[in-house]
Amino acid sequence: MATTPTPSGPRPGAPPGPLTGFTIGVTAARRRDELVALLTRRGAQVVEAPVLRITPLADDLALRRATERCLAAPLDYVVATTGVGWRGWMSAAEGWGRGAALADACRDALVLSRGPKATGAVRASGLDEEFSPRSEATDELLTWLLARPLAGRRVAVQEHGVRLDAFSAALRERGAEVISVPVYRWAAPDDPAPVRRLVEQTVRRQIHALTFTSAPAVTAFVETATAEGLREPLLDALRGDVLPVCVGALCARPFAELGLPVVFPERGRLGALVRFLGETLPGRDRRELTLAGRLLTLQGNAVLVDGESHWLSPRGAAVLRALAEQPGRVLSRADLLRTVWVGSAADEHAVEAAVGRLRAALGPHGGLIRTVPKRGYRLAAG
Repeated sequence: MATTPTPSGPRPGAPPGPLTGFTIGVTAARRRDELVALLTRRGAQVVEAPVLRITPLADDLALRRATERCLAAPLDYVVATTGVGWRGWMSAAEGWGRGAALADACRDALVLSRGPKATGAVRASGLDEEFSPRSEATDELLTWLLARPLAGRRVAVQEHGVRLDAFSAALRERGAEVISVPVYRWAAPDDPAPVRRLVEQTVRRQIHALTFTSAPAVTAFVETATAEGLREPLLDALRGDVLPVCVGALCARPFAELGLPVVFPERGRLGALVRFLGETLPGRDRRELTLAGRLLTLQGNAVLVDGESHWLSPRGAAVLRALAEQPGRVLSRADLLRTVWVGSAADEHAVEAAVGRLRAALGPHGGLIRTVPKRGYRLAAG
């Protein structure tokens, strides 16, 4: 039976960071280790579940045929959609002894790059781009091309994991010869179980934020929820308690089409995404209060006592948050059941056990949670 993996987290004894207490889902495959390191360095716990993987074409015959078509006659336009795809194409051509010829063919054409990563790869291969849209959207590339005479023009389109059939069809309707260049494809992960578990954790609100670095990953994540019969519960969680964060506007488009309030940083970079989370999540789920002369900061699933962090279970954090609504006020076991165990078939013994674990997690500060005989629990006020 598959088990839920232990989330990646900050090293024991690490000082609190802006993301201490927050559990963040990482759906990326490429540069996943880098993103996880950036998040844990800021205090987050991370649940890793690559939704898609990039796979080279099982047979590079299609790529080689496309390349030979590009070299058979002069190209007018070349479209670079991703940095990894462009580099893969140039590398493959070099391996066939056709690298110099392909570079010359692209140099004689107008090169369009979809965004900064594609632009960087184009420049690294010794070429210059004619146009790159600020939106990083394929639609804007198409608009730019359709504003030019295309009848009889030859256009090479480096695809980015999925076929660009509509893009190519629009060019062909204007009389262009389009050469699709497939370098890699998005594929399902080798083990889909972590993705299913991440969907379930999101629905149960055990995740505070989900990060996405590509639009196909967003679509695949929602499709996984649909296959599990959890589409609507997932979307409900993403409308409220769980924050979906994308690396940029293009990545966020599938969420926007679903009417979800997705957010993204101004710059489409992993570092910017992590900084954005560090600025955004505490504002959604942070509360400070003074108890028995001590400063407590409730943040996600952690409590900071005089600056020292204590990670709690999601249930324990919910119990502490409920008690902190009115410090000093007694909440009965029935009150906590109604507030924290919504929809669960739990009894008062579950409350007693959760409070015991919460006190243990708080260590020397566990005494801040007081038992009021025959009535319930309260936080030490004052």
